[in-house]
Amino acid sequence: MPEGHVIHRLTARLLADFGGYSLEVLSPQGRFADSAELLSGLQITGSSSWGKHIFIKFGEEPDELARWLHVHLGLYGKWRFYPLDVFGNPPAPKGEIRLRLVGREEVADLSGPTRCAVVSYDEVLDVLKRLGPDPLVNHPADRAEFIRLVRARKRAIGELVMDQSVVAGPGNIYRAECLFRVGISPFRKGSNISEKRLGLLWDDLRAGLLDGLETGFISTMLEEDLRAEDPEDVEAQRFYVYHRTGRPCLRCGSMVAEQLMQNRRLFWCPGCQR
Repeated sequence: MPEGHVIHRLTARLLADFGGYSLEVLSPQGRFADSAELLSGLQITGSSSWGKHIFIKFGEEPDELARWLHVHLGLYGKWRFYPLDVFGNPPAPKGEIRLRLVGREEVADLSGPTRCAVVSYDEVLDVLKRLGPDPLVNHPADRAEFIRLVRARKRAIGELVMDQSVVAGPGNIYRAECLFRVGISPFRKGSNISEKRLGLLWDDLRAGLLDGLETGFISTMLEEDLRAEDPEDVEAQRFYVYHRTGRPCLRCGSMVAEQLMQNRRLFWCPGCQR
């Protein structure tokens, strides 16, 4: 499943490439055909994302009267972009395409999403109410709200970082890497972690996601920890613990451990994380 920075990058691209002019909206697969008709001929006039949810505004009416496209990619969803040919024609659809946006120079094809629906603005707000703060949005009170939500729960922090109602956006890579970088054991209960340490975790989640947003690439390794003698070791150049099971921690030398947590692979260093 894409992490939050990917969703924010997609949202920005959809607005930049397809916003401001009338679009042809299709459903080659047919499952979205009726809803596609509601959007076809309208302009994209706004877009936003929160965590792993994309909201695209169609029409020039106020938010409350416009039509909104709500997309959640889930585990298998993907947006793919293709240029129009020299005659201005889009390519033939590849695979089961739920939604196609036909722009002036390219098409955007959506396949396999968990959620793809035309919704009202009230429904957008209902989704947002169920989500925790997004480190990439980072409203003034979001850091304190994250701390409050975590400390109110007795579940393991490794679970809470993946709970989108607690913090929206981080996925499995940022969970492993940011918990390592701030030295928190993924098994420590949220209620047992100090406000100071949770504040550092929020700051590090934001820093990691911001770097991914800027580069489009996840690499959590700090420059001072890079191992110049291992330039061919791709994972040692990018990650501290993610996918490094049974290998020495790059900081303390302990063996990186792995186990399932809520059916997702969890990676951590027993020596560094307390």
